[in-house]
Formats: sequence, C-alpha cells, structure tokens
Amino acid sequence: MKININCDMGESFGLYKMGDDEGMMPFITEANVACGFHGSDPNHMRKTVALAKKYGVRVGAHFSLPDLPGFGRREMKIDREEMANIITYQVGALKAFLEMGEIELSHLKPHGALYGMAAKQEHIAQAIADVGVHFKVPIFGLTNTLHEEIYTARGLEFCPEFYADLGYDKNGNLVITREHHEVDPQDAADRCLRAVELGLTKSIDGGDVPVKASSICVHSDTPNALEVARAVRKSLEPYL
Repeated sequence: MKININCDMGESFGLYKMGDDEGMMPFITEANVACGFHGSDPNHMRKTVALAKKYGVRVGAHFSLPDLPGFGRREMKIDREEMANIITYQVGALKAFLEMGEIELSHLKPHGALYGMAAKQEHIAQAIADVGVHFKVPIFGLTNTLHEEIYTARGLEFCPEFYADLGYDKNGNLVITREHHEVDPQDAADRCLRAVELGLTKSIDGGDVPVKASSICVHSDTPNALEVARAVRKSLEPYL
C-alpha cells in the first residue's frame, strides 16, 4: 500500500500571507495549489509552482466557488454548466503556469464548500467530472459519497483522501469549519495511521466510521500545520 500526503497551499493573496508553503514542502508529496477564486493570485500561483518544482512535489489544481471574501467556505447556488466553466477557468490558469515550469498537472481537488457540495449534490459532482474528463487526471475526494460514485461511474480515477486536521460526523462526512484550529500533532498522526491500516476513524460523536485513505491531507492554514505535517510524515513513512 502506498500513501501520499497532500496540502492545500498557494493561498496567500497580494500582501496577505496564508500558511508557510515552503516550510510544508519537505513533508508532502502533492501540493493542491489555489487557483485564484478562494485564495491566491497570479504571482502566488507561479511562486508556489516554482516551490513545488524545487522540492520535487507534484502539483494539482485546487479550485473553488467564486468566493474570495469568504475563502470559498460558503455555499452558492450554481448550475452544472456554469460550475464546469468556473472550474475549467481555474484549472486552465494553473496549467499555464505548470507548462511554463515544465510540470505536469497531477490531479484535481475541489476546495471548501465546493468539496462538501460535490459530496452531496449530483449536478456539482457531475460538473467536476465534466472537467475531469477533459484533463484526464485523478480527482481527490471523500469516499462513500457522490465524489466516489460519480467520478468512478464516469471512468475517472478517484483518489480517496483522509483529513489529518478535520473531524468527521457519524455519517463519515467532513465537519467543514470557516477557520481551522490547532490540533494535537501526535493525535492527528495516530488518526491517519488508523485510517490507513484499519480504514476507520472516530467521529465527533465517538463512534467509528469507515474511511479510505490513498492520500492524507494536511491544511497549511492550521495554526500548527508544520508540526502536524511532520508528525504525520513520520507516522506514515513506511507507506510513502
């Protein structure tokens, strides 16, 4: 079994800094680079792509709802065609920077509220799949949801991920918050190892829920993200 570690990054905007992207690079294998609709801008996109190349980290597009003020963590009502166009616009922008750096697009991953919407709303998951059919790269998502059902039904490669620094409800859905709070690094690492080895995690209600983990996500805007990433990397070293 081989496990990857991914991180949402490149989310700084103008003079506003979000996370320590270079500090995170040694602990991850994939960077989910923001494409300008929830965070980032052309300068930060290009800088993050260059950092990933420097550290040998693969790069995927981390696309979002068009909600820069809300950091993409507020739901919006958008139809399938418009959503697919919004996603295509973002992936295309990142892909141009990747081509300039002679780097291949590694994967696609929805961000924030869009991630949660795609897990439950068929037309949103189909819109993501519409884009995936064109770019022909794996799509990251949550197992046992429409992510897995629709992407695989469309013949796309689905990569189930587990979150090191977020909680899960009793139905196995992510508890998505507007802000990420500090988490205990060793507890996060232990949860990740249990998810990988047993396919289980504790819900916020205390019971076990089934999960799949081909990739582990650590958020760069968690206050102690570097400590969490370091602990997770050490715990999963045998599987990397």
